[in-house]
Amino acid sequence: MNPKPLSGLTVLITRPSNQADSMQRAIESDGAKALSLPLIEIKALADAQAIQDLKDKILQLDSYQSLIFVSNNAVSFGGEVINNFWPQFPIGVDVIAVGPTTAEAARERLACEVIQPSSGMTSEDILRLSALSDVSGRKVGIVRGQGGRELLADTLRERGAIVDYLEAYSRTPVDYTSADFCNRLQKAGVNVLTVSSGESLDRLTHLLADNRKMLQQLKLIVPSERVGRQAEKAGYQQVHNASGADPLSFVSALGELGINQE
Repeated sequence: MNPKPLSGLTVLITRPSNQADSMQRAIESDGAKALSLPLIEIKALADAQAIQDLKDKILQLDSYQSLIFVSNNAVSFGGEVINNFWPQFPIGVDVIAVGPTTAEAARERLACEVIQPSSGMTSEDILRLSALSDVSGRKVGIVRGQGGRELLADTLRERGAIVDYLEAYSRTPVDYTSADFCNRLQKAGVNVLTVSSGESLDRLTHLLADNRKMLQQLKLIVPSERVGRQAEKAGYQQVHNASGADPLSFVSALGELGINQE
C-alpha cells in the first residue's frame, strides 16, 4: 500500500485555537501527525472604550466608500457587530477581502458582493486592486484586530484616502516558556514548523531563541514571500512559501517537501 502523501511529517501548527482545527484535520487526513501550539490567542474585545469605539464607527458604516476585511477573524468578530446594527448591509459600500476564504466568509456573513484580489492574500495584493487605485477623498474602513501591519492604511492615506481602523478583536501572545515550548516540539518529533503571519513568526522566533539548532534545521512553511524574507533574516535556513494562509495552501506546500517515509 502506498503511503499517504504527508506520511513521515510531524507538523507544528501555530494558528490561534479557533483556526487550528481545520488545518489539523487537513494535515492528518493526508497522513501527517500534527502538534497544535497556538502562539496568538484571538479574543473578543474586553475594554469598554474599545467596544464603544467599534460600535460608533459601525453605526456610521454608510459613510464609508470601502470596507476592507483583513482576515476571517475580522469577518467573524466585525461582521457580528455589523449584523447587529445593519440587518441589511448598506448600499454603496464596497466590501473588500484579503483572500478567497475571507471573501467567502464575508459574503455569507454580510449577504453582499465582495471584491478580492485575483491572486495573493496580502496587503500588497489588496493595494493592487483597481477599486483602491483612486481613493482620494474617499473614506475607507479597515476591519482588523488590535495592532498589526500599517502598510495598508499608510499607502491608502498616501493615495489621499481617509482611513479608519475598525478594531474588532484582540490578539494576545500565549504564555509559554522557551524551555517548555522546545521540549514539546522535541517530544512530539516535530520536523516541520508552520506560521500563518509575521506576528506568529516573531513569537516563534522568540521561543526558539535558546535553541538555534532547532530554528536552523527544521523546515518552516510561511504564507507569503514577505514572511519568508522575514524568516530568513531571523536565521531560518529551510523556508518554504505556501503562497497562501489557508489549509489547502499549507497542505500543498507540505506535499512538496519530499520527506515522505515508508
